[in-house]
Amino acid sequence: MSTTLRGITWNHTRGLLPMVATAQRFEELHPEVRIVWEKRSLQAFADAPIAKLAEEFDLLVIDHPSVGEAADFLLPLDEHLPPDFIEDQALASVGASYKSYEWEGHLWALATDAATPVSCHRADLLAQMGASVPRTWPELLELARRGAVALPLIPVDALMAFYMLCGAAGEEPFVRSDRVAAQDVAVAALAQLADLVRLCGTESLHRNPIATYEWMASEDRIAYCPFAYGYSNYARLGYAGKLLRFGGLVSMAHGVRLRSTLGGAGLAISRRCRGVSLAAEYACFVAGGACQRGLYFTSGGQPGHRSAWQDPAVNAACHGFFEDTLAVLDEAYLRPRYAGYPMFQHNAGLAIHQFLTAGGDPRSVCNELDGLYRAGK
Repeated sequence: MSTTLRGITWNHTRGLLPMVATAQRFEELHPEVRIVWEKRSLQAFADAPIAKLAEEFDLLVIDHPSVGEAADFLLPLDEHLPPDFIEDQALASVGASYKSYEWEGHLWALATDAATPVSCHRADLLAQMGASVPRTWPELLELARRGAVALPLIPVDALMAFYMLCGAAGEEPFVRSDRVAAQDVAVAALAQLADLVRLCGTESLHRNPIATYEWMASEDRIAYCPFAYGYSNYARLGYAGKLLRFGGLVSMAHGVRLRSTLGGAGLAISRRCRGVSLAAEYACFVAGGACQRGLYFTSGGQPGHRSAWQDPAVNAACHGFFEDTLAVLDEAYLRPRYAGYPMFQHNAGLAIHQFLTAGGDPRSVCNELDGLYRAGK
């Protein structure tokens, strides 16, 4: 008798194709199982309630900030996977990717995908301009004044940039119990973000990272993006119109290098899964180093296993994407994961996006964020 497992992932080459490819290969090795993957939008990936998805699907590719509210609906993987495999996953973590799926003493997903905002540039366009990749915030602003800079600032990305700039202004978000950050820190972060929007244009407020990269790769206008969640697909020949190169983040005028906000994706198993042992075996197959360096990557995936990020063949295939951005991943800031955080993230992103769109008093925005934080804890 065969077992069918249903999975849900997100709608991009990086999110869907490696899951389809690994499912096909796993089925070839295990004729008694069939794995069917479906997809949802990138916005739904960030927003959709895990509780509802876990009722319908056996396997879920999830965003780590949802772990706190999803734990009741997911299988604690540390109770179902071999201890030596769990240990390898922890040791092979890219930055805090493994840790991001730990909550209340259990591991709720495997870090099969790792990402954080990194910089991106068109080497050909910079050469034509006689410009170089910016190293500092003032150099970034100067390039933006020349009309050559874009960045993604839909609500969730605007919030992630705000977190990053709070850290650069002197305080990591959420270290206080009653506010997101000290008001002078938060106001400074909002002001810097607004300055950049004025130079880059309001088009940035309507683009996510994928749309930004597609625009950079298809038109000869934008030479540089200072921070957006990295996609190694665009560093591979033949994927998009023009090749994009990826690297580190700029430093602020006082010498502090920007520290971006960790993203990525994890593979989880629903508590309602109809074939737990097979699902667990498949999860180990996908997250294992051999698959991550091989089939997962070659199918368009962005691995979460450190051995893939350091693999010479993997880096050669994407013009050094992984080795050139690994330090940024290792330094990335880890968001909260308490149960009320996803709702905070949604509403706080809208508040910052409204400020960047229409202006207003940044102190009022800070007060709104602090109120949302206190209400959701």
